[in-house]
Amino acid sequence: MTLIFSNNGNSADSQSNPVQTRVRRRGVRRFRSTLALTTAGLVTFTGCAASSQAASTDTATSTADTAVSTTQSAALVAETDTGDADTASAEATEVDLFDSSVVHAIEVDFDQADYDTMIATFSATSDKEWISATITIDGTTYEDVGLRLKGNSSLFDLTAETSGNPEDLPWLIRLNKFIDGEDHQDYEEIVIRSNSTETSLNEAVAQELLASIGLAAQSPIATAFTVNGNETELRLAVENPDEEWYEDNFFDEDGLLYKADSDGDYSYRGDDPDAYTDIFDQKVGDDDLTPLIDFLDFINNSDDDTFAGELGGRLDVDAFATYLAFQDLIGNADDINGRGNNSYLQYDTGTGQFTVVSWDLNLAFATANVTGGGAGGGSSQGGGAGGGRPAGDHPVLAGDDLDGGAGGPGDQANVLVDRFMADADFAALYAARTAELTETLFTSGTVDEVIAKWADVLINDSADLVSEETVAADVAALISYVDGVR
Repeated sequence: MTLIFSNNGNSADSQSNPVQTRVRRRGVRRFRSTLALTTAGLVTFTGCAASSQAASTDTATSTADTAVSTTQSAALVAETDTGDADTASAEATEVDLFDSSVVHAIEVDFDQADYDTMIATFSATSDKEWISATITIDGTTYEDVGLRLKGNSSLFDLTAETSGNPEDLPWLIRLNKFIDGEDHQDYEEIVIRSNSTETSLNEAVAQELLASIGLAAQSPIATAFTVNGNETELRLAVENPDEEWYEDNFFDEDGLLYKADSDGDYSYRGDDPDAYTDIFDQKVGDDDLTPLIDFLDFINNSDDDTFAGELGGRLDVDAFATYLAFQDLIGNADDINGRGNNSYLQYDTGTGQFTVVSWDLNLAFATANVTGGGAGGGSSQGGGAGGGRPAGDHPVLAGDDLDGGAGGPGDQANVLVDRFMADADFAALYAARTAELTETLFTSGTVDEVIAKWADVLINDSADLVSEETVAADVAALISYVDGVR
């Protein structure tokens, strides 16, 4: 059974299979350079085929001649212009950066003095400054790439004294920060994630499940991550929700994307845009906070009847119910109403609706928090399936150091969640989506297949980075969690 809960602002026909649609759009955008490289060869082949067909009156003979002339043309191109053919072949067979079936290699090199200054600035002000780095991605090297810290609770204990292992820290890589137009396969940004486990299986699996139900996710990959030639670590990387990511996930080209800051909330602070600069950042679209401010005004100040009657015109309520059900099903306490305020808001200019977008799933499957260094923040207290966003004990993953500082973000009030769940009809929609997701993702065995796929990749491609025993332990903990829910 395939469930499509949200079409991200598109008609059901255009989004009948959101995963395939997304892959199709990503393919068009990402490999346009490859298509350009092979165009000349295709034109040559087509011309030979046309000549062959014109010379023959027999259809079968014409087809055979076409195949022969195409093959001969290909051979001629290979003989006379080997360099171009090799280039096209290399581009065509290049491993997609977000192909999760392999472990990718990312090497980072930067000046130690720049790094030390960056750490000192962060320790003193919490500002995350950019430094220049040389980045090698699957063998392709880029100079003068932007690199900065990315995270909140994962950086709580970061100081000059604790900064000796940069390969363990969370990072944002921006290829075009200092060089306009720089990208890798049309990707401009990559996030190196933090996690309390060695494998990061919990977040990788959660992201794939999220994408499978038609909600916007950040594609995950396992990487062998090296900094300044030091020890290589197994790290999870994901897409950053930037403009290219937006284009892959939403069809409204004029739409807007806002990121909720960790220090903020969903409160209404009046109609002055300057009052929101510390709680929301606009990431996509022309600078315009008006739709966001109007939405915050509505969810905070409308009476109950107005809220119930008009919310559907302002929010994709089906997608939101699915989002809440998914976060609770995977036991992620650090979602829209966790301490990190982890969420994006996408605004569709055509429908006038907002969509809540998931971000930061390193606490999925009730993974416990280990603060400091590259560890993610989180809790062993996760949501459960069924009911109204409950809390309950679930297994924690191998590698969680409960004696070393596990501490949950705890739920904090989010006015949108609270009012949504207080309405009987919206709560019923949430309950229905929870039941459907439980069946589709857990009871059906979909989650088991995703876990097994990721485990195979890690065992086969990263044996020098993580032991098979560690992978097996994390797999067992995930399955234990899943079995406790389904």
